[in-house]
Amino acid sequence: MVSFAAMREIVVQRTDSQLADILSRQPSAPYESTDSSGSHGPRGSGGLPGMPVGGIIVESTDSTEAGAILTRTGWMLLDDTVIDHILASSTPRITTIDVTSFGKYRFQATVVNGTTFLVGLPLSDADNIVSTVLWIELALAAIAILGAIIVTRVVVIRNLRPLHEVARVAAEVSRRELDRGEVDLSLRVPESNADPSNEVGRVGLALNTMLTNVESALAARQASETKVRQFVADASHELRTPLTAIRGYTELMRMTEDFTPDGQKSLDRVRSQSERMTTLVEDLLLLARLDEGQPLKLSEVDLTQLVIETVSDEKVIAPDHHWHLELPEEPVTLRGDASQLRQVLVNLLSNARKHTGAGTTVVTGVARSADGSALVTVTDDGGGIPAGFVDHIFSRFARADASRAGTAPASGPAASEGTSGLGLSIVQAIMEAHGGSVEVTSRPGRTEFALRLPATS
Repeated sequence: MVSFAAMREIVVQRTDSQLADILSRQPSAPYESTDSSGSHGPRGSGGLPGMPVGGIIVESTDSTEAGAILTRTGWMLLDDTVIDHILASSTPRITTIDVTSFGKYRFQATVVNGTTFLVGLPLSDADNIVSTVLWIELALAAIAILGAIIVTRVVVIRNLRPLHEVARVAAEVSRRELDRGEVDLSLRVPESNADPSNEVGRVGLALNTMLTNVESALAARQASETKVRQFVADASHELRTPLTAIRGYTELMRMTEDFTPDGQKSLDRVRSQSERMTTLVEDLLLLARLDEGQPLKLSEVDLTQLVIETVSDEKVIAPDHHWHLELPEEPVTLRGDASQLRQVLVNLLSNARKHTGAGTTVVTGVARSADGSALVTVTDDGGGIPAGFVDHIFSRFARADASRAGTAPASGPAASEGTSGLGLSIVQAIMEAHGGSVEVTSRPGRTEFALRLPATS
């Protein structure tokens, strides 16, 4: 704004100089009021050389006042009110007067032969020059700002491109499952975006370093888990033979030897514990195989028929429970490992049997969901599972003797069956191997395990 004010002042000074130049050429003798072209003007106006179009001259004597403005076609007389306003606003020095209908003028007075002449030049040219320069400056400023925005955007995008690559790598890594199995973390930020000489490059380098450390830690974890799985598998294989021998010799002694009641009780205890140990070994061996990702023996499985057979077996084992089925009209089939799916159903039904009391109703349902997947539910009306145990119920060796508080049988076949804490872990592992899932919801009076498997017609 200061520069524009200075520019206007320069233009005004130039107008004042022009005004002084015009007055310096004022003739000493007056002229007639009417010139040769017939145009009327104030007395003496025709002898004012250098007057531009739009210039005003007012002459005043003791008896007369007259004024005119120079147009492109000649002089045009001014109204008396305009003349009076100019005379009233004038000063001995150069002054700016706002002339009605004509705008602002710079006026200067001079006296020739007793007549006072007021000559005015319009400031519209000065205002137009300043306005034009102002608009040019604004246009140039707008172009400069727009150019700066474009250049800044290009520079920022170019400088942030390495960050986009870092974000892409981080997002890709975040989508990978890192909690189990062998993890591939070979993805890295390109070396061109991991230059330690700049801040963005240091971010990429830090991410690469972190990924390398995480990859090493996961590789160590995987190696440790592989060794543990191999040990469990080898130990399970080695234990099967002596356990089979123990059970065999126990049965042989039972048939061929006479024992006292206490001896018979001890022998029965050895037999039951060897059977329990055999079950534990078989469960560990199955989990080890599932962890290794051994291929499934896939075939077309009638899930409805499999449920009917498994529930029928449980009816024989636990007649003191109420076993019900909810089956669809059409069989639900899928492609899976029939033996492992049977194991899933056996584990869930035996879990309901072992942890609920006599008279409990267990309902097993089969259905096909809207998305075409197969849905199997096992629901009982027992005492429920404590909320604190539900979160890790599928963990290995997770056991809660009070998981069905007040409902576990105190006697009978179920009372003598110990639990290893691996049954539900096996259920989850088998479901994941089939691309399915298992969920549990529980409250007092209702516990439901829901299996979801991709199904085919």
